[in-house]
Amino acid sequence: MTAVAAVVLFVAADPAPAPAPSFAKDIAPLVEKYCLRCHGETKPKGGIVLSRTKTDADIVTQRALWEKVGDNLRSGDMPPAGAKRPTAAELDTLNRWLDAVVYKLDCDGPRDPGRVTLRRLNRVEYQNTIRDLVGVDYSPARDFPADDVGYGFDNIGDVLSLPPLLMEKYLTAAEEIIERAWRRPELRKRLMPRAPSPTNRDAMRQNLSEFASRAWRRPATEEEVKRLLGLVRMARDQGDAPEVGQKLAFQAVLISPHFLFRVEQDPTNKDLLLSEWELATRLSYFLWSSMPDDELFGLAKEGKLRQAGELERQVQRMLRSPKSRALAEHFGGQWLNTRSLSSLSFDPKRFPGITPRMLDDMTQETVLFVHHVVQENRPILDFLNADYTFVNRRLARHYGLDGVTGDNFQKVSLAGSPRGGVLTQASVLAVTSNPTRTSPVKRGKWILENLLGTPPPPPPPDVDELEETEELHGTLRQQMEQHRKNPSCASCHARMDPLGFGLENFNAVGIWRDQEGKHKIDASGVLPDGSKFNGPEELRQVLLAKKDLFVKCFVDKLLTYALGRGTERSDRCYIEEMAKKVAKAEYKFQSVVIEIVRSDPFQKRRPKGEKP
Repeated sequence: MTAVAAVVLFVAADPAPAPAPSFAKDIAPLVEKYCLRCHGETKPKGGIVLSRTKTDADIVTQRALWEKVGDNLRSGDMPPAGAKRPTAAELDTLNRWLDAVVYKLDCDGPRDPGRVTLRRLNRVEYQNTIRDLVGVDYSPARDFPADDVGYGFDNIGDVLSLPPLLMEKYLTAAEEIIERAWRRPELRKRLMPRAPSPTNRDAMRQNLSEFASRAWRRPATEEEVKRLLGLVRMARDQGDAPEVGQKLAFQAVLISPHFLFRVEQDPTNKDLLLSEWELATRLSYFLWSSMPDDELFGLAKEGKLRQAGELERQVQRMLRSPKSRALAEHFGGQWLNTRSLSSLSFDPKRFPGITPRMLDDMTQETVLFVHHVVQENRPILDFLNADYTFVNRRLARHYGLDGVTGDNFQKVSLAGSPRGGVLTQASVLAVTSNPTRTSPVKRGKWILENLLGTPPPPPPPDVDELEETEELHGTLRQQMEQHRKNPSCASCHARMDPLGFGLENFNAVGIWRDQEGKHKIDASGVLPDGSKFNGPEELRQVLLAKKDLFVKCFVDKLLTYALGRGTERSDRCYIEEMAKKVAKAEYKFQSVVIEIVRSDPFQKRRPKGEKP
């Protein structure tokens, strides 16, 4: 071998992996150097004591503590602003140790797929399911009580209770739905494709069996169908017309717990897999907020939904469907908090153009934007930095964009504009403001919670919101700097406020401005990790530099929505792995959905009584 060939071979060879750092040798010196001044035994800040860890073995009982430390290191929130910070090489050592020792404890060995609480259909799911099951053009759920929200979403099993008033509404709705369908021949035939007759005695049995199976999203048993037929016979025996008992049986299907709730049986297989019927139901309510269609039912019946490539094909098909707008409206609208925009009111003297119609325009822009990302399989990084949006004439004028006419929304370029991504859309800027002014704190908190997944702790109970008083003067920024002299507030505000100030060029309803009264806007900021920016465009670049945090946050939010439960520590490994695969897939939206649908938390269920 020549010398040149030897050099080429040496350079081309994969380097030997660096040995995993140990706590005693590699990490303890860094902890002492950067952390123990605030987190030693004496008056530890936040109650966090790091001096009690001596070896890697100690991590077994201190795992949650070090996971929190890792989160703060990776987000740049620690060490705090003004403190000495680890070098890039030292941070790499800390991160390799966290991956090899701390997070490895959760990810090695058997994993817990979690357990979703039995949950009822929320208002949107009920409405859409009635539409697809019966076909009536009717909105029974509009009179239902509002659904409670948990973990930011209204489809969470733990909070979807069934108060007596709602049960009464279900009874009334079932009767009205069947009556409306019965009056229309084409819908009545949908319920009764076979006319009961001295020659076709099984017709009613078959009609009820098929309808109940579709409504309950799994095959109805012979005993269940027998009970429904009993209602038909009871009405007949009482001298009622045949259709009275028939309608009563269909109504009974719609007030059954098997319809009102998404029922999942505890798996008896060792792999903890859901049945294919249950998997089809999870998939359809995730992407459509409605029941499975005939194709999904057919695959579940044949046991083919888990065949190689089939789930991926179904995801692609379902996201192309117009029904996927439900994902944009109900996931997107709740993740971004824009669904609440219509309930807000702004000072009409300061913002005379903010009518209910304009608020609806703002909401529609965000729905159309999210739906575009979904249907066109765009990278999820578009949520941070897309150079396009959707506006009509009114919203274009609000944004100062030329060349847009009419009430219909159209896709427009934002090139040369200070806007980009969801962060500068009027809907987001408005829901993170106060009725009379902007709120850098709300905007910064929104970014931390919804884009970076690093929410601040709740404020101390004795801290009041900023009010305009004689003691506070100058720009809003200057007033806030005076307001947060309270040392108990400073650490969290150091994370939130700079992010919010980066958006101060947008007023409370999202209109661009260079001045606040007679004062020039200062939209600069410095984050605890040293990142600097001035204005929304540079802020977006800072957020893009933190795209790993954003991707994990997005996966976490979408997984929560898909499962109908909050994510737990046991889900952390799944989220980390999914985020890495999404990055390799160029951050495409479909890749997030496919990884979630493939995952154990989506496909499996921990049986009742088993410890997590």
